[in-house]
Formats: sequence, C-alpha cells, structure tokens
Amino acid sequence: MAADTSSGGGLSQLETHYKTFITEQDFAEIAGAGLNFVRIPLPYWAIEVRTGEPFLPKTAWTYFLKAIQWARKYGLRINLDFHALPGSQNGWNHSGKFGSINVLYGPMGIANAQRSLDYIRIIAEFISQPEYADVVVIFGITNEPQGTPIGQDALSRYYMQAYDYVREASGIGEGNGPFISYHDGFLGLPQWAGFLPNADRTALDYHPYLCFDAQSSAPMSSYAQTPCTTWGGLMNTSMGAFGLTAAGEFSNAVTDCGLYVNGVGLGTRYEGTYSPGTWPVVGNCSTWTDWQNWNSTMISGIQQFALASMDALQNWFFWTWKIGNSSTSGVVEAPQWSYQLGLQNGWMPLDPRVASGTCANQDIWSPPLQAWQTGGAGAGKIAASVTSSYAWPPAQISNAGAVSLLPSYTPTGTVATLPPPTFTYSSKTASAGNGWENPSDTASGMVGIASCSYLNPWIGTAAPPSPLCSSGAAARAVPDSVITPFPRRQS
Repeated sequence: MAADTSSGGGLSQLETHYKTFITEQDFAEIAGAGLNFVRIPLPYWAIEVRTGEPFLPKTAWTYFLKAIQWARKYGLRINLDFHALPGSQNGWNHSGKFGSINVLYGPMGIANAQRSLDYIRIIAEFISQPEYADVVVIFGITNEPQGTPIGQDALSRYYMQAYDYVREASGIGEGNGPFISYHDGFLGLPQWAGFLPNADRTALDYHPYLCFDAQSSAPMSSYAQTPCTTWGGLMNTSMGAFGLTAAGEFSNAVTDCGLYVNGVGLGTRYEGTYSPGTWPVVGNCSTWTDWQNWNSTMISGIQQFALASMDALQNWFFWTWKIGNSSTSGVVEAPQWSYQLGLQNGWMPLDPRVASGTCANQDIWSPPLQAWQTGGAGAGKIAASVTSSYAWPPAQISNAGAVSLLPSYTPTGTVATLPPPTFTYSSKTASAGNGWENPSDTASGMVGIASCSYLNPWIGTAAPPSPLCSSGAAARAVPDSVITPFPRRQS
C-alpha cells in the first residue's frame, strides 16, 4: 500500500478506512445488540515505527482513543488486543506482514520480543490510568503467537515478563489496571493449567474455530450441538484449572469458504485451492457464501450453532462485528463472520442471553474464581520459585540457538508515551491523564547498540550477523538498565 502511487493511493487509504469503517454508530449498534464488550486489535505501529518499516505510524492510536470515548458513552468495555508485533509473532497477514515468525523465533526473535515488551509496557501505562482503567479492562498482550514452533518455555518466560511490566504500571489488586490475557499459543487450554498461581487477574485466551481443519459438506443443521460437545467441557475445565478463560475469537463458519478468509490469494480448503498443502475438493463455496439465497433451514441452523457456541464458550468475543462489502460484487462475501449481517438477516440472536441453556448444562463449572484470580486476597503473591523458573530471557530460542549470540537491544532509549485525547470546553476542565500511570516506572527503552549489527525484523531464517558487534562492544540479552525519568502525573 505504501508503494501505491496512484491517485488516492498510499497509506492515506488506511486513514480513510479508519474514518469510515467503524464509527460511533457501530458502537451504538453493538450495545443495542445486547453485547457488553468490544475486542479491539492494536498494532505496534500505533506507537511508533522504526526506519524502513512500511506502516502508518500513530494513526491507529488516534482512532483507538475515539473507541474509548464511544465505549464509555454506550456502556461497553474494551478488550485491547496487541495484535501485530515487530517481526510478526505468527507469520500471518493480520500480524502486519505475511511470511515468517520472528518473535521468540529466529535470529531477530529476542530483539523483536524486547521491542514488543516495551510496547506492552507503554500500552499498560496508558490504560492503567484512572481515566481509562474502568473502560479498558482486559489487555490481550499478544495475539495468536505460534506456540508450537516458538516453544512453551520461551513463550511462558515472555508472558511472565509481560505480566511484570503490566503490573509495574498498574499496581496489584482489583481496580488497578486490566486483566492480563494470555493467548494459549494454539498449544491447547490444558497446557496452561496452573500457570502462574497467585498471579493478579490473568485470563486465558482461546480461539476455537472449526473451519480451518478438515472440510465437510455436512449441512449446517448437523452442527447444532458441536460447540457444546467440543468446547463446553474444555472451557469449564480450564475455568477451574487455570482461572478466567475466554474465547477471544469465534465465528459461525464451519468451512473456510469466504472471500479472503484464509488470506488474499490463498484459496480455500473446501474447494481444494488452498496453498500450502494439498486439499481434496469437497464442494462449491457458493453454498456457504450466497447468503441472499439461504433458506430458513440454513438460517436457523446457523443461529442454533451461534447459540450453542455462546453457551459453550460462556465468555466470548465474536470475530468479527462487521465484514465490508466486496469491491467486486458489492456485497459481503464472508457472511458467517459478520455479527452485524447476522443480526440484520436473522441468524444471530437479537438478545445473546437467550443462548443460556442451549448446551443443556453439560459439564458446568462451579464458580466462583479464587480471590487472587480476581484481584482479592493473595493476588500478586507469586512464589519466588515460580518466577525464577520463568526468568527472562530464555537461554535459547527456536530456529536461532543461544540468545547470547543473537542481536539484542539495550535499554538506553527514550520510551514513547502515548498521548491522551484533547478536549475543548468553554467553562469546564477535565483530566485526560498524561499517558503514564506509574511515575516510578523509569526504565529506558530498548534500542540498538550503535556498534552492533541487526537484521531486518522480518528476516525469517538466516544466520545472525557476524561479527555481532565491533571490537569493544557487546550485545547482551539483558543489559543493565539506564534510568530516564518519565513525567509524573499531576494530581
């Protein structure tokens, strides 16, 4: 997009999208649909970009501030999801760039993780301010890291470090900053049972989809109880074994049909055109995308699936509220991914509370959560033996080897402070905060060492620079902190 030099091209197209795609009207409709949360993805370039990085800097933040205002106005709460990290945590297009994994993986894996942790800290400082803490109540610190190639040990250490950064900003206990949400890394909910006992207000994020595995031509009506039998018991078990567990994403899709569902130009498994891999042809996707011609059986089948999903998952976010019209056909071409379209056409419930009991109360979890899991007694008192077992950084990372031999950053830079919104009043004043909740959090930001060499953050598989640094310099995974004061909050 940055290279698009045509009339109306360039990165300005993104701001046009920000201005027009999701507006205050959407927030009003979301509240009117009986929903109480919105999950908002935020990329790292909402904070900054570095030399040569082809993203539109800071603009996303301007519109996120609008989202906070709209959410407050309509009684909604926000799950802020850190969705795109430098280098990419999963190699998928929604991480910023399609290609390879470069966070906690590969030669730039530790450097990109260091940058990402800085951005987590910056976001945490902003949303922990009292002006925002009652609206942005969940912070998903990294969307969909690829846990299998990264490895659970490295991911756990990263999660521990992120926890420390967020709680340094927010403080400990109910009302102090957000719940910290960890994605399961596609390792499965059972793999995180007992993770960080006594951690203050953590949640486990699970993205259950049926549509990306083996494809089937079975009718929609055949999936009526599938969410109940597939996800219900799993979620209930995790609520007891880990604590608060939520489905940060689900959809009504049972096949991968739909325009760009898999990515631009990647085809579909259902029609046997998906790449990579070889997939048998199951059928024609028009059955699943031609929503204007769906009959009552199809519509009721989707609604039943939606209700079963809501009941089985209990704490859930639907992906996504809205799908834009195709520029070719002029209509939505991934209908099972649009909550709004479902409301308008009868396959999403007008009141999601009617989902209760759809799964016939199978494998019900017995509340409540333990006190420390919600910021009460014992919160934040993680045993030293636990924290030491997740010391940062890992000694090695996958596809790269020893961290001591890889490019890393040093904390000698100025840390960005996210700006608050500006208001104009004729006779009244209001505080919007200064962007930084904890004035004692004064560590500097991670930046490159002038005498050391670095690779492109999205380099993929490559050998680390050799020599890593010039004579007399050392790139260290955990450099000593250099203290730079931050602005203090004005009371």
